[in-house]
Amino acid sequence: MRTLAKLSRSTSTYDFHNQVVVITGASAGVGRATARRFARAGARVGLIARDSASLEETKAEIELAGCTAQVHAADVADANALVEAAEAFERGLGPIDVWVNCAMVTVYSPISELTAEEVKRVTDVTYLGYVHGTMAALRHMRPRDRGTIVQVGSALAYRGIPLQSAYCAAKHAIRGFTESLRCELIHESSPIAVTEVHLPAINTPQFDWARARIGGRPSPVPPIFEPEEAADAIVHAAANPREREYWLGRSTAQVILGNMLVPAFLDRFLARNAWDAQSADESGHEHTRDNLYRSERGLHRTRGSFGRQARGGAMLLPGNATRAAAVVAGCVLSAGIGFALGGLLESRNGETSRRRIEERER
Repeated sequence: MRTLAKLSRSTSTYDFHNQVVVITGASAGVGRATARRFARAGARVGLIARDSASLEETKAEIELAGCTAQVHAADVADANALVEAAEAFERGLGPIDVWVNCAMVTVYSPISELTAEEVKRVTDVTYLGYVHGTMAALRHMRPRDRGTIVQVGSALAYRGIPLQSAYCAAKHAIRGFTESLRCELIHESSPIAVTEVHLPAINTPQFDWARARIGGRPSPVPPIFEPEEAADAIVHAAANPREREYWLGRSTAQVILGNMLVPAFLDRFLARNAWDAQSADESGHEHTRDNLYRSERGLHRTRGSFGRQARGGAMLLPGNATRAAAVVAGCVLSAGIGFALGGLLESRNGETSRRRIEERER
């Protein structure tokens, strides 16, 4: 079983020199932090997002560190736009080695108040954006028979929660699509690697610009981690893509394993606790700015507004090994309980037999 890896930006070393890495959603949050991290590892970075000005800011940050970046403004919901972006990066940076799908939008709202158009938009960006990015990458990776695709997922890819139905559904869909792709690559004996990184709550601008109908500003459910923790995990996954998936943080593992074991309990637990936990205590807050259909200027940064609650030191867990460890631990626990109960019953049966013998002798 693989050792669980605790990533540290001061000690982790990755070498992506002379490699081309493309990142969607690269103008803010996890995508922007990931672009910086790949650049520090020596990669030439292709940046995709809707807002060209913010992409230029990210590019300037990377070039200030002496690294190379190229931007391509595109909405990931547009499949042709991502094909064009991939071709532009191939011409400007060189053959694409790694493609990271990270772009997303969401709506915080009860299902009863969602519109069909909002659900479609979240699906077009958060799910189909990954499909479009993956297909654009494969157009160039397949002829060369090499490359790595990293899908940035979430604990919510395994467990739906209230108020984020469209986002949870999209993340579930990404996992299904990626599993199908992985099977096909294995069938073809293709060396192209695909891996997933499932994240916990991350302190990004998502909570400042997501559309919301929850009576206040959206809030991440603790524990909350900084985007740089996610970026380290994504770079680690790209460097070690043969691991099927990674879970960042104990909370992610708890959600995934808990949903495997006690989904009905989680239904009730989340119904009681996850509603209020996703709304910051800001009575009368008017959440009027959102980036659902257009880029929201002035909020493109790496970190969001929850820095005081955010922390570092997230544990990165290999999904297969962690799942296997949980199963083994469960079997050992069950066996232990079985032996204990068996011993107790045997003791009681022995005592009953002894008493019967004594009664007969009397």
